[in-house]
Amino acid sequence: MKILENISLKKYNTFGIDVTAKRFISIKSVYELQQLLKIEKELFLISGGSNMLLTKDINKLVVHIDIKGISIDNEDDSFVNLTVNAGENWHEFVLWCVDSNYGGLENLSLIPGNVGTCPIQNIGAYGVEVKDTITKVEALEVASGKLVTFSNEDCKFGYRNSIFKNEVKGNYIVTSVSFKLTKKQHHLNSSYGAIEVALAENNITQPSLKDISNAVIAIRKSKLPDPKEIGNSGSFFKNPVILETHFLKLQKKYPKIPFYPVVASAKVKALDKEAQVKVPAGWLIEKLGFKGKRYGSYGVHEKQALVLVNYSNASGIEIYELAKKIQREVHTTFKIALEIEVNVIQ
Repeated sequence: MKILENISLKKYNTFGIDVTAKRFISIKSVYELQQLLKIEKELFLISGGSNMLLTKDINKLVVHIDIKGISIDNEDDSFVNLTVNAGENWHEFVLWCVDSNYGGLENLSLIPGNVGTCPIQNIGAYGVEVKDTITKVEALEVASGKLVTFSNEDCKFGYRNSIFKNEVKGNYIVTSVSFKLTKKQHHLNSSYGAIEVALAENNITQPSLKDISNAVIAIRKSKLPDPKEIGNSGSFFKNPVILETHFLKLQKKYPKIPFYPVVASAKVKALDKEAQVKVPAGWLIEKLGFKGKRYGSYGVHEKQALVLVNYSNASGIEIYELAKKIQREVHTTFKIALEIEVNVIQ
């Protein structure tokens, strides 16, 4: 292990923000991480750098989690249980699963970042969330250096949310994630509108895992910029969930506003709580004229209003100020509080 000094983090975050790590170290194993925790407790973790916006230099020791490896724990004719180390690239892992005929993650193709961050964010796309396949998460407790296992239930998964973003934030470092995937009789989720269209355009009526993955990749490439070409962190905002009564008022004013009914849990129904509706944040932002708007070296992507972009050498502060401007205008116009999905480091 070697600690480096004054390292640019530009290549370690998908926004391509050029801030400096006063001290930096790349970790290749759980053992190395345990040894580091014996002497350092104030750490700033970075893995794929895909869900963060850096707004300043980092004075803490920046730890790049680069622990690799995929192992098959057990399998039978129907299912396979895998453990994947935190430093594995997410998209490459998904493609490996598809090529191995392991089903469950194909709708999550081309999501940027590494495996270690997938449970923190409970990543999701096109009708699928990663929580549906995760069996457990292993993480090192920062205070003790001990390896702790979190079951799926322990993770308290929610919409783009988990215990790692809330109650235990900063207390644990994810080192591996375990998944249960299908080997046959795959439950293919192709009902999401864009996927159906993509399959129909290619005359595919009985899609395979590869067909679903390819459709998702094509859709994402058509809508989202490649971070290697234009700095971005994917969707910057969460799709807001609002009360149905509020939505109906908006619908009178904006008849074409898209929506997705939120299926209430039995617990919520028992409490007789009001029905909710999910509204696409991208539609709200586009309706306000932000889509494709450029402010010098940063702006809102021309094909997807949910994506804020760094065209060249924008600062994290500039992009964050744009995000706050969008939030204010959405709230003023629609009376909806738009929540930022990306982790803003201030």
